Amino acid sequence: MSTKFIINPGGCLRGSLRVPGDKSISHRSIMLGALAEGTTEISGFLEGEDTLATLAAFQTMGVNISRNNGQISIQGVGLHGLKAPNSPLYLGNSGTSMRLLSGLMVGQNFSVEMTGDASLSRRPMRRVTKPLSLMGANISTNADGTPPLKINGNSLQAINYNLPIASAQVKSAILLAGLYANGKTCVTEPAPTRDHTERMLAGFGYSVTRDANTICLQGGGKLQAHSIDVPADISSAAFFIVAACIAKDSELSLTHVGINATRIGIINILQQMGADISLTNQHEVSGELVADIHIRSSQLHGIHIPPQQVPLAIDEFPAIFIAAACAEGKTVLTGAAELRVKESDRIQVMADGLNIIGIKAEATADGMIIQGGKIQGGIINSHGDHRIAMAFTIAALRANETITVTDCANVATSFPNFVKLSQQAGINLSEQ
Repeated sequence: MSTKFIINPGGCLRGSLRVPGDKSISHRSIMLGALAEGTTEISGFLEGEDTLATLAAFQTMGVNISRNNGQISIQGVGLHGLKAPNSPLYLGNSGTSMRLLSGLMVGQNFSVEMTGDASLSRRPMRRVTKPLSLMGANISTNADGTPPLKINGNSLQAINYNLPIASAQVKSAILLAGLYANGKTCVTEPAPTRDHTERMLAGFGYSVTRDANTICLQGGGKLQAHSIDVPADISSAAFFIVAACIAKDSELSLTHVGINATRIGIINILQQMGADISLTNQHEVSGELVADIHIRSSQLHGIHIPPQQVPLAIDEFPAIFIAAACAEGKTVLTGAAELRVKESDRIQVMADGLNIIGIKAEATADGMIIQGGKIQGGIINSHGDHRIAMAFTIAALRANETITVTDCANVATSFPNFVKLSQQAGINLSEQ
């Protein structure tokens, strides 16, 4: 069913919100909880389409999982207790599900096929299948490296792998395969990426070591069930952080947000642009640092985004591009070619959309050049990309006419109550 957002111009953000649970942590809590010994209880789980695809995949493989309003209970089957599914595992729009599950499936003693929707079926998988094949995995894709993935379980050998491009999903797939490999698996990353997999493995009692940019684990261990409190997702919070920065007379608090050091590029970049953002009530839950984030309206200025911040904000750039559109001067992003192979080509789609609403934006091979200006109205095609749809929703806060965003159904994949929270915060959004 086609869904579109209609956002009338203006509005300001006030009050306090808690955005849904972290998607990355929710995915991993299901995967490791299913493979642990004992019962894992999860609170704050994101019940979006992507994470529920992961949950359904493990139910298909014989894991008893119950859920009730964000509370999840998993009866773990151990690392070798999964059962062969009777049909392909359908993972919808979730690239995280497919890439991380690839690492787990190659070590099983059965065969499996993984499929997805039209968008996921266009996404590149060779970056995962190549290192897994080096470990002895029997894994294949279409001729162009896209899904479906067909895997025949096989014995695996540990490897030392240097990631050619910083990618938490590829790193995680290799480490998860390493649970089943003979020997010590090590992954060296060229720049820090989100480390939820390593943190959660440690939380489940599995030894993971880190030396500079190299992460290692020994195959053949066990995971022990434990309770997990999933913090609010900073990638979802990003839209409201930017919204409160750009909307006049705004003052907003976002509570219990995960501020893992590998995920706070959005905050670092916006603060360099002049944003009034502060963190309070910092504490640790389930091995992850959380805080309340307070944002006030501020006049942003364009910057050259530091290269070291790019991997720490890779999913948040659609929102950051809207901040740049509202900033004084020019913002330049380089080193972000990864954005071209997300749910859409986020560089080109965002550049096209910004031009439609009156902002001068030039797409480059690995980034964008944006000249801040005055936002006009217009009709934006989100190309089924949830983050594109949400980004142009907040752009209307500074528009002089209505913005309509089409093809928004996939917002439910990561942020199922986005419309309701946006309306509650003060954004003039309606859904059709």
